[in-house]
Amino acid sequence: MREIYGRRDFAIIGELVEPKTRVLDLGCGEGELLSWLKEHKDVDGRGVELTGGRVQKAIARGVSVYQGDLETAVEDYPDRAFDYVILSQTLQEVRDPLRVLRGMLRVGRRAIVAFPNFGHYSVRLSTLRTGRAPKTKLFPYEWWDSPNIHFFTVQDFEALAQREGWRVERRIFVSGQRQVTHFPNLLAEIAVFLVGAGS
Repeated sequence: MREIYGRRDFAIIGELVEPKTRVLDLGCGEGELLSWLKEHKDVDGRGVELTGGRVQKAIARGVSVYQGDLETAVEDYPDRAFDYVILSQTLQEVRDPLRVLRGMLRVGRRAIVAFPNFGHYSVRLSTLRTGRAPKTKLFPYEWWDSPNIHFFTVQDFEALAQREGWRVERRIFVSGQRQVTHFPNLLAEIAVFLVGAGS
């Protein structure tokens, strides 16, 4: 499976985003994905990043990024200001995930959400084997210094989407270098969802 800047989720997102669209990347880091989308898809992209050093590196890449808290950033934009709002590998770190997701679907026609699957068998086995907070290749942190504050699975996200009436347009699951087509809640390390607001 292809990677962009060493990340499979970026490659999947790159395939989902249509050319010449308006994109908002929340928690955009150093702007790698936005830069790639600008160069290869000719998008009109904006980014939000909390860390000043990362914002400077993103701007140096030639992308439009401002320093701010992604949890409140969408409040600054009108409804449907973007075609896609992206949140990659960050949902598990935000204080109020539902507020963020609802905001994404207000300001964007579609949301692309990528997250690590805490239901992966390695996470389950780690907890079962050690009796402690899981520590795996995908989640290398100690419990006390982990940026992750919400531990959710593919099934949890699916249940939330159904409860909120969101339209799940695409589901892509990966483990290592391969795509997962069966039992994603157990076998997928990373999940990527393309979601639209309900009709």
